[in-house]
Amino acid sequence: MSPLLSARRLVIKIGSSLLVDRAGEINRPWLNALCDDIARFRNRDQQVIVVTSGAVAVGRRHLGLGSGPLRLDEKQAAAASGQIRLAHAYEETLVDHGLKVAQLLLTLDDSENRRRYLNARNTLETLLRLGAVPVINENDTVATQEIRFGDNDRLAARVAQMIGADTLVLFSDIDGLYTANPRTDPEARFLADVPELTAEIEAMAGDPGTAMGSGGMVTKLQAARIALAAGCRMAIAPGKPLHPLSAMEAGGRCTWFHAGQEPLTARKQWIAGSLKPAGTLTVDAGARRALSKGGSLLPAGVVEVDGDFQKGEAVVVSDRDGKPLGVGLSAYSAEDARKIIGRKSGDFEDLLGYRGPDEIIHRDDLVIA
Repeated sequence: MSPLLSARRLVIKIGSSLLVDRAGEINRPWLNALCDDIARFRNRDQQVIVVTSGAVAVGRRHLGLGSGPLRLDEKQAAAASGQIRLAHAYEETLVDHGLKVAQLLLTLDDSENRRRYLNARNTLETLLRLGAVPVINENDTVATQEIRFGDNDRLAARVAQMIGADTLVLFSDIDGLYTANPRTDPEARFLADVPELTAEIEAMAGDPGTAMGSGGMVTKLQAARIALAAGCRMAIAPGKPLHPLSAMEAGGRCTWFHAGQEPLTARKQWIAGSLKPAGTLTVDAGARRALSKGGSLLPAGVVEVDGDFQKGEAVVVSDRDGKPLGVGLSAYSAEDARKIIGRKSGDFEDLLGYRGPDEIIHRDDLVIA
């Protein structure tokens, strides 16, 4: 059985060479077929997030920038023009299937700055809850070289990590991982399954293979490392045929990288072992009982806030005797947390000037000792 059939939350990455033809036009027949697949997955109650390339390739044609290398400012101008065309293309195609579409533009900073990371994740979670298909691209219009991913393979892996996806598919103009570059080495062997991402596997990576895209096998294996660490399995699959997801489900050729644990388990291990707590939330007996049963931490059960932490930073949760109960990511800064502790969620907007989450730490962001 294809792993796609059991995917609950799927991220798919679309390369420029698939979505944009050599004339710089969006390949509408291919996009229509892909969206047929997405609609079928959604009808099975599977959530789908699209990370798409192609904005620069589409925009450079519209602006008459030719086919040669672009300066950073020209690339940003092409992205600004191309992004709107890409968004319209996805919307027009998915709306025909009764699906809502939303566009997000992200930079590397958005995935590494804890506050931006949490805001982006909350936005994606809300869009998925409301039934929309998020379409994501790197925000090339504002990103400098220092804060860019530089390729959408790693962006897709970071998105999968951010939202706890269980499956990531990188569609490309190649059909998977080989022991060497199959374009130059006739003895290169195809690998259908990679149970572990070893140094030997990473050494098999080659150089980028097309003029349209910026990612090669190196970036795909870097994406695999990010995804697998987050408990998300990953596939490198050929995207050129129409209905590429259907082709994978039917047993089509691709390489699967297998994760050793579930996304939520991986996330909680990361919270427990990799983050230094920046403060403490002391809770009452009622909150302690709720936490022991797997509940989230509500502000109503917090009696004291210590430290000067920001939204998204790790904090210790302890009882009135000072005994640590666990650690989690706070949905509020220390300043705002002090305003709402002991209060009900209906009071938050009057106290803060905005309506934030009901939980001060969601159970998915909380590790109980």
